Amino acid sequence: ELYCRGNIFQLDTVQTLDANLSNLIRRNNELETLMGKLIQTCQHVECNASRQENKLLEECDLLIEIIQQRRQIIATKIKEGKAVRLRKLAQQIASCKQIIERSSSLITQADHTLKETDPARFLQTAKNICERVSMATASSQILIPEINLNDTFDTFALDFTREKKMLESLDYLTAPNPPVIREELCTASYDTITVHWTSDDEFCVVSYELQYAIFTGQANVVSLCSSADSWMIVPNIKQNQYTVHGLQCGTKYMFIVKAINLAGNRNSEPGKLKTNSQPFKLDPKSAHKKLKVSHDNLTVERDETSSKKSHTQDRFTSQGSYGVTGNVYIDSGRHYWEALIGGSTWFAVGIAYKSAPKHEWIGKNSASWVLSRCNNSWVVRHNSKEMPIEPSPHLRRVGVLLDYDAGSLAFYDGAGSQHLYTFDIAFSQPVCPVFNVWNKCLTVLTGLPIPDHLEATDCQD
Repeated sequence: ELYCRGNIFQLDTVQTLDANLSNLIRRNNELETLMGKLIQTCQHVECNASRQENKLLEECDLLIEIIQQRRQIIATKIKEGKAVRLRKLAQQIASCKQIIERSSSLITQADHTLKETDPARFLQTAKNICERVSMATASSQILIPEINLNDTFDTFALDFTREKKMLESLDYLTAPNPPVIREELCTASYDTITVHWTSDDEFCVVSYELQYAIFTGQANVVSLCSSADSWMIVPNIKQNQYTVHGLQCGTKYMFIVKAINLAGNRNSEPGKLKTNSQPFKLDPKSAHKKLKVSHDNLTVERDETSSKKSHTQDRFTSQGSYGVTGNVYIDSGRHYWEALIGGSTWFAVGIAYKSAPKHEWIGKNSASWVLSRCNNSWVVRHNSKEMPIEPSPHLRRVGVLLDYDAGSLAFYDGAGSQHLYTFDIAFSQPVCPVFNVWNKCLTVLTGLPIPDHLEATDCQD
């Protein structure tokens, strides 16, 4: 017995030691891998620092060369300006000197003439001297306006204050910090999304690049980030916002903003934004003659002047389809709208092909699919086949989610998010939203985004 116990203890010890040894070996291997990465990182730091030091010398040498070139150019301009001005001044000085010499000679001659006592001699020389003095005075007056005594080459300045400040602020440039997509500021229509973002390094960012792709799930993020071919790219954006056009309606997109400068770039965290559903209104031309459509074409109301008896009979006749259609035909994409129940207890909401009979009870034929209420009876109906459903007794908004490409039509409680029913449909024609009202009224709410809780829903009944 002691021998068996000893063997068992030995076996347990061996297993424990073996397990601990395996863990130690694994941990040692992990540390060796980490150390290898650290060594490699050190090598990268050494290499990149050397490269940056060499680049610094190159850039400084280039700056010095540019400064020397500019010094030579500016010095040449100063010499040329001085030479031009001195040459003009020398010419003017020489002219003044010549005139002064001639004037001095005339002054001497005139002085001798004025001292002449012999009247005959005085008259003989005075007229000639007088003409010469007049001519000399006139020539002096012509010369004086050409002399510019204010151009002393003192109206020019060498101001390198800005350049000095720029040189004093020189530093090595780093890639900008990742920008942040501000989803609360972003807006959307049925085919556009305006993306807003902020950046801590706005002044060192040269440009932004916006990347986007359709978001199909969290796994999609990894696959998209590893494949540049999956993204649509908008380069060279200079502002902190951009509007993307031509998007699919009712679709969620993933966006990434890249901040770029000469040192590199950094990406924002992915932002998920979605377009709204395609807006539509009711088509008054399609409305039954006993229905009234509001001026904004969003509410349909039954004319209550008919008797309740005829009202009840009409619901089950081919002429009892008190319906109106939306003013769109849909042949692709995902779409969501709601019908606000305005006190009606007899109504139907759904879709129909363009080829569906215009005045036939919707859901009675193979070209229409609806959710209907008749007093306290709730059913979904297609091709005259009905299936009862049990919505909340407080249902006031019917949500309709149409995914044409996936072939599904789902009904929900628009306020409580309860799933009511989903039709699987192999669409062969464009479809149109349809609404029947046998009492009271319905109001359509369109152009809505698909609610978040429906994005990942895949309910099937």
